[in-house]
Amino acid sequence: MTFEALYLRYRSLMLSVARRFLAEPQDAEDAVHQAFLSILKNFHKISHIDCPETRAFVVIIVERKALDILRMRKKTVPLEEMEQGVDIPLPGDGGLADAMAKLPARYRQVLLLRFAYGYTTRELAREFDMTQSAVQKLIWRAKEVLEAIYTEGGDRT
Repeated sequence: MTFEALYLRYRSLMLSVARRFLAEPQDAEDAVHQAFLSILKNFHKISHIDCPETRAFVVIIVERKALDILRMRKKTVPLEEMEQGVDIPLPGDGGLADAMAKLPARYRQVLLLRFAYGYTTRELAREFDMTQSAVQKLIWRAKEVLEAIYTEGGDRT
């Protein structure tokens, strides 16, 4: 497993995701570049390149970097686009994966990064540009909503 293989596998997907948020092609390229730098720092957390977890991981990172660029440039994006995120193929068995798919993108991202990839609250605070206590509160809220969706079949998003 090499970083080059990951790059070749996901670069076009990441560019597509970045373009959903950023109007300028150069900005999208910058977001992908910054995402790959972040992924390189955390490459040890990736066990398999061609799997849904890695796909979700790279999508989340590039979404974060695209939003960072938007914040820096003071551009606005409709809230629907930021909340939508990218659809990840899921089993469809009505289980936890389906409940995760119903979460808003921000909740899904923080839960996947924290529990699937082992990010610390400090790392998440840097990634989301938040304080550690705000990240802890975000994780708590995301877990509450996920539990409600999973156990009740309700949609508290």
